[in-house]
Amino acid sequence: MFNSLSIAKLINGNRRQFFKWGLVTGVGIAGTAVGLKALQPTQRKIVPIPEIPDTTKIESIGINPLAFARHFDYGKIIEENGRKIREFRVEARTTPVKLNEAVTFITWNLNGQVPGPTFRATEGDRIRVIFYNKAGGHSHSLHFHGIHEANMDGVRPVRNGAVFIYEFDAIPFGVHLYHCHIAPVTRHISKGLYGMFIIDPKEPRPPADEMVLIMAGYDVNDDYKNELYAFNGLPDYYMHHPIPVWKNELIRLYVLNMIEFDPVATFHVHANMFQVYRTGRTLNPTEETDVITMGTAERHILELSYPYTGKFMFHPHQDLIAEEGCMGYFDVREKTTS
Repeated sequence: MFNSLSIAKLINGNRRQFFKWGLVTGVGIAGTAVGLKALQPTQRKIVPIPEIPDTTKIESIGINPLAFARHFDYGKIIEENGRKIREFRVEARTTPVKLNEAVTFITWNLNGQVPGPTFRATEGDRIRVIFYNKAGGHSHSLHFHGIHEANMDGVRPVRNGAVFIYEFDAIPFGVHLYHCHIAPVTRHISKGLYGMFIIDPKEPRPPADEMVLIMAGYDVNDDYKNELYAFNGLPDYYMHHPIPVWKNELIRLYVLNMIEFDPVATFHVHANMFQVYRTGRTLNPTEETDVITMGTAERHILELSYPYTGKFMFHPHQDLIAEEGCMGYFDVREKTTS
């Protein structure tokens, strides 16, 4: 359990590092970019992917959605009292984002981006998340789905300017999520305080082109209805910037529905079928389909490959949700030889 005394001990024991992060002096941590050398990936095997255009362009949501889809935050491995800990550092912020040419929306977010970072670990890892609330005027928290002690459940408010440290074991393996759990929870989530947390099984899944697709909505006029929707933060982004994939390559999608106000959404791919691993909690698929129904916070692993080249749509089969921004293309290409 971390109370104010244990947090003080941790700060004193790591005072130089906490000064560097700004958790003592109030200086902000170093933005969204984390040096890749500091990241410690799990045993996942990386497969070649097509060249992704525009990865250096940061959009108004603080990330590039093409890069975000395939980026996983493994944190940093530290050793403490003989035990390895996978440590993540995030701060809540308030940031305006331009959703389209006509709409600018004030988000509450993590590290200046919507969605928040995709945390990734291996089952059994010890996880530490240092959460610094710099959103200004609002209390926030981080509630992780999975199994952990009650004092790590993220339902207690962390006031603006304060730090809380969540620490727990990464169990069970599967696709999980995290989000703010301060009332009204619907508002805190719909304004951007959410993300995915993947726990890989100890025996890794087969190599695949892996990517995250998070469906979410935007209530832009506070009428408790969504006017815009998006995959990975920006409405219609993947319509204008299709996700490139190789023909006949195994694709593993981590799909999460974080749409508030709408009770259900589906996920559908054109001209294909996918294998379903519900909540990522199985190592073998439980069904095959081309559309799956998901309540809010429901998530699955979906696997497929494309036998033909071309551009193929993906979207919810609630047409209004799709037409208001939650739609995109996979751009299937012939694999090039290097």
